[in-house]
Amino acid sequence: MARRRSSLGFLGMFGRSGDLRQLDAALRGVDLHPALVPEGAKLTIVNLMKDHWPDEPPPQAYPPVAQLFGYCVAGPEAFEQSNGLQDRLDAERRLEAALEAGDSLDAQIILMTLHAKLISSEVVERYGLSAD
Repeated sequence: MARRRSSLGFLGMFGRSGDLRQLDAALRGVDLHPALVPEGAKLTIVNLMKDHWPDEPPPQAYPPVAQLFGYCVAGPEAFEQSNGLQDRLDAERRLEAALEAGDSLDAQIILMTLHAKLISSEVVERYGLSAD
C-alpha cells in the first residue's frame, strides 16, 4: 500500500495534510506555536513518524512526539513553565532513554532538532549533545 504524502498546501487553494494539522495541534498543546517551527522540520517529523508506524501514525502518537520536540526546542525551564514539572520529567526520561538506545524515533527527533539548529543550548549542554 502506498503511503500518503504530506502536503503543505498551495496558495490557500489546497489544504495542509491531516498529519501536519495533527502535528500543529500537538505543538500548540505543548505551548509551541507551529509558526515558530520551520515547515521542513515539521515535514521531517511526520516522515519519521510514518517510518516508525507501518500505516499512518495514530492520532495519539502526535502529543508525545510534540512533547519531546517541544522540550528540545524550549529547554527545561521554559518547557516546565508551560507544561509543568511532570511533563518536563517525562521528556527528560525519554531523552535520556533515547540517548542510551541510540536508534529510536525519539533519538531521530532529537538528532533532527540538533541538526536543524532548533535545539535549546541548555539541552545541548546538559546532555553533551553534538552533531558529529
